[in-house]
Amino acid sequence: MKHPVLAANWKMNNGPTAAKTFMDTFLAGYPLRGDRTIIIFPPAVSLTTVAIAASSRPDVLAGVQNIHWAEKGAFTGEISAPMAKDAGARVVLVGHSERRHVFGETDAQCAKKCLAASRAKLPFMLCVGETIEQREAGETKALVTQQLRDGLSQTPNLISADFLLAYEPVWAIGTGLTASAVDASAIHTLLRSELHQMIGTRGDEIPILYGGSVNATNAAGLLTAPEVDGLLVGGASVEASSWLTIAQTGRPH
Repeated sequence: MKHPVLAANWKMNNGPTAAKTFMDTFLAGYPLRGDRTIIIFPPAVSLTTVAIAASSRPDVLAGVQNIHWAEKGAFTGEISAPMAKDAGARVVLVGHSERRHVFGETDAQCAKKCLAASRAKLPFMLCVGETIEQREAGETKALVTQQLRDGLSQTPNLISADFLLAYEPVWAIGTGLTASAVDASAIHTLLRSELHQMIGTRGDEIPILYGGSVNATNAAGLLTAPEVDGLLVGGASVEASSWLTIAQTGRPH
C-alpha cells in the first residue's frame, strides 16, 4: 500500500443506499492518485456496494469492520473472512476500541481474527490503544505493546504477513479529544520498535495509522508527525464532503 493510508470507519452509519450516494460523490471529487491508499470500512450490509463502486480504482479499497474467526458455522449474526472477501473486502479491521470495550473483545479473540484473515489472504489492520485510566496510571506503553504482541501471536509467517497497525487511544474516540502529534509519534515509534524486534527490517514497511477524533482540521498536523503513516477516521468520514477533504490532506511519506 502507498503511504499515507487514509482509512474511513463508518461504524454503524451509511446503509447501501447512502453508501452508493457517498461513493458516487466521493469518487467524482477524488481523481485517481498513486501517492496514497484510501480504505473505506462500511457496515457489512454496505460492503458490496462500496466494493463495486471502488472496483475500477486501485487506490481505493473496501474493508470490513469485523469478522469471526471461524470459516463457517452456527454463529448467527457473524461473517467469516472468506465471506467478507467474497463480498468485496480487501482489508479487515481487527480489535477496534469499540469492539474491545463495547462488545468485550479480548486480545486472544483478536489474535484468532488476525489468523483467520491471514488464512483467507486478507490483509488486516490491528488496532491498539489505552483508556484514560490506563493512560493516567502510566500503563500506555506496556498495554499497547501487549496488545500488539498478543494480537499477532497466532499469525503465521509474520515476517511476510500482510497487515497494518492503528494506534487509537480509547480516550480520544468520539470525545473530541485528540492525541497531540508528539504523543502520537511517541507511541508509533514504540510500536515500530516492537515490530523491529518481531520481524526485523520488515517492520519499516508496516503502515501505522493514528485514530481518535481525527477531522479535517487536525488531519494535516497529525500526518506530519514522525512514524504516523496514515489516519483511521470515524465520525468525520461518514459524510463525503468531509472525507474528501481528509483524503486529500498532506503529502506522501
